[in-house]
Amino acid sequence: MSNNLHPKTQAQVIAALVEGNSLRSTVRMTGVHRTTIQKLLERLGYACSAYQDEVFQNLPCKRLECDEIWSFVGAKNKNATELQKMAGWGDAWTWVALCADTKLVPSWHVGNRDGYAAKAFIDDLAGRLANRVQLTTDGHHAYLEAVSGGFGSGAVDFAQLVKIYGDGGEPKGQVRYSPMGFKTARKTTILGCPDEGYISTSYVERQNLTMRMGMRRFTRLTNGFSKKLENHCHAISLHYIYYNFCRVHQTLRTTPAMAAGVSDRVWSVLDVVGLLRRD
Repeated sequence: MSNNLHPKTQAQVIAALVEGNSLRSTVRMTGVHRTTIQKLLERLGYACSAYQDEVFQNLPCKRLECDEIWSFVGAKNKNATELQKMAGWGDAWTWVALCADTKLVPSWHVGNRDGYAAKAFIDDLAGRLANRVQLTTDGHHAYLEAVSGGFGSGAVDFAQLVKIYGDGGEPKGQVRYSPMGFKTARKTTILGCPDEGYISTSYVERQNLTMRMGMRRFTRLTNGFSKKLENHCHAISLHYIYYNFCRVHQTLRTTPAMAAGVSDRVWSVLDVVGLLRRD
């Protein structure tokens, strides 16, 4: 059982997971049984989610960027049966909000890429902020109603940035493993009066790379993908508490949580493990 592991061993396991290792590679590195690691991830995932939900309130963010990142559980949508989809298999989109100033990720949501998920995500984000913000998203239409309903038409400066890509002159039918060539971007004001100089999604798009590097479940073309939706969500909660509280941001020279005034120190992985004993 994971609760019988010494805290230092638990910290070794968690350190391996948050640095992008799979469950089986963590077994080889630490000697801890895979089932024990999985139970530890489940318990700690709940604890990380609960703690961040508790402390991410009345945040002083002023400029926020939102994006969605694709992954899948069990199988991609096109390969999953209807019965498997009912069990949580298929495409899993993670909606992410990032503060452009502090680099804090105050809110995320795992679900489909539809209006219901957009509403749940934006409603949660809006409830965590202390003041009016400037919000930038990509051109996904689901944000339009979600932002208007979550923030109110007069309580946010909202713009969308639509990036246009070309095919890069590659032969027709060629399999693509890299992004298409960027051509131009179109900025559109939706609500309020956003500052055009700050209409950007660059920081949150860079966060997508951090997720793919920090979680084996998000690495493309591997067999390390999640097999259960619940474990997928636990891994994301663990990733974000490590990103927000433990990992010193290179440009800030502190953690996002410290920059946002949520924490007064850099956490260690042992501090993360300590969340299991809060109650």
